[in-house]
Amino acid sequence: MKKRHFLAFCIGITFCLFSSYFWQQNLIIQPASAQSTKLTVSAAISLKDSLEEIKTLYQKKDPKVQITYNFGSSGSLQQQIEQGAPVDIFISAANKQMDALEAKNILLVGSRRNLVTNQLVLITSKKEKNINKFLDLTKPGNTKIALGEPNSVPAGKYGEQVLKFYKILDQVKSKIVYAKDVRQVLTYVETENVNAGLVYTTDAKTSQQVRIAAIALKESHSPIVYPVAILKDSKNPGAAKEFDKFLKSNASKTIFKKYGFGVS
Repeated sequence: MKKRHFLAFCIGITFCLFSSYFWQQNLIIQPASAQSTKLTVSAAISLKDSLEEIKTLYQKKDPKVQITYNFGSSGSLQQQIEQGAPVDIFISAANKQMDALEAKNILLVGSRRNLVTNQLVLITSKKEKNINKFLDLTKPGNTKIALGEPNSVPAGKYGEQVLKFYKILDQVKSKIVYAKDVRQVLTYVETENVNAGLVYTTDAKTSQQVRIAAIALKESHSPIVYPVAILKDSKNPGAAKEFDKFLKSNASKTIFKKYGFGVS
């Protein structure tokens, strides 16, 4: 009996040691095989809806890549990057911000390209019936007009150009309510805190509470182009290149078109 107990004890010890070794090896190896890659994409807030849908599609294709978006005005995102924010990809709503980063040698050489285009529109709440063209903004009853801050919000800069083109900027300047980004302009109009606002077509399409009163002529402002680039200090340049490649795929183009962007 003693021999049987001793033999069983030895077998048990051997099994435990083997199991412990196997478990430790799995503990070391398993996380490496399942390790995910993290990408941070700073993008103009007007891209929010389209990029969120593209993210869902991309993560079905490559579930090991975790994409985190940082949305905001292009100017504020540019400043964050210049101050050292850990960003892999930047998508601006204008060339100005991308030019500034390129001049400071912050972009990965050769990665910059144009992603999509947009157009500027004048919007009002659906209840507002007295504004149907840009010149209507000069009417006495229209006392508040929302516009993105021109120094940091590209839509605000384009909007200023449009008002100059129609020769009404000086007349309406005292009526302007500045917003931190184009989505805040949209909110101001939705809540009827202003009579009208200037946003992108893509922003207007996201809301059921506003109507497009007028579309700015192409010649009234600089071309609305969204450049994209990979940052030189990206921790995952390979993964960033793959995601950037997906952004120009037919699947992504279909989504951009759905939200009103122009693609080539």
